[in-house]
Amino acid sequence: MIKKISLLVVLVGLISTSYAQIKTPQPSPSSKIVQMVGLTEVTLEYSRPSMRGRTVFGDLVSYGSVWRTGANANTKITFGDNVTVGGTELKKGTYAVYTIPGEKTWEIIFYSDASNWGNPQSWDESKVAAKATVEVMVLPMKIETFTMTFDDLETGSGVLGILWENAYVGVKFNVPTDQIASKSIEVAMAGPSKNDYFQSATYYHTEGKDLKKALEWIKKATEGEDPAFWYLRRMSLIQADMGDKVGAIATAKKSMAGAEKAKNADYVKMNKDSIEQWSKK
Repeated sequence: MIKKISLLVVLVGLISTSYAQIKTPQPSPSSKIVQMVGLTEVTLEYSRPSMRGRTVFGDLVSYGSVWRTGANANTKITFGDNVTVGGTELKKGTYAVYTIPGEKTWEIIFYSDASNWGNPQSWDESKVAAKATVEVMVLPMKIETFTMTFDDLETGSGVLGILWENAYVGVKFNVPTDQIASKSIEVAMAGPSKNDYFQSATYYHTEGKDLKKALEWIKKATEGEDPAFWYLRRMSLIQADMGDKVGAIATAKKSMAGAEKAKNADYVKMNKDSIEQWSKK
């Protein structure tokens, strides 16, 4: 009797193990995107249903009704810093992304409760943290699988894009890059290293801010003997943009000499090209 019971336990264990090993693909596979927008990390998590011969908008997804924007659990977006959407500030944290699709416009909704499986059982308007109305762009081709993207990335903004069937909508959000960078510069300037001066000058130059301040900082970065050739390269670009072509050429020659010494062909070529360009004007 004991042997029979033992054999039964073993068989049940084998059957359980065999079932536990079965794996099947999800009809709407999950996706996760981590995107740096300026200095802010943004994470998007969502599920991706496919058309599979169905008509999506106006049929599978009703016009004028709140949609979970994907499949399965609600789509979630997490902002690493405070951002703004349509003039409304969103505190850093995680939000559910809901939409109300229409033929010509959609409403994009950032909902503060991101713990639902799909739509909330009871919609709470007080949990709508931000809302924006955006126009539908009709695509010239069909998008089989529901897709979300980060588009038009700039240092201070990005666009959350939504594509499915033949529709695209995008909602712009702004990130506090300038505030973060400027504060970082201010803190660093209390006791900056040469690299701090270089990074600050580079930011001011590339963002078209105060070029006089950028030149002041890059000069501090290149003080002393044997300054880094990439520091000198940045200094020459700033001088050129300020209209000092003679000074820019002289600095570029020093940068090129340093690059030649370091056997950095890329910087040698960039300096040669710039010297040639600036010499013509």
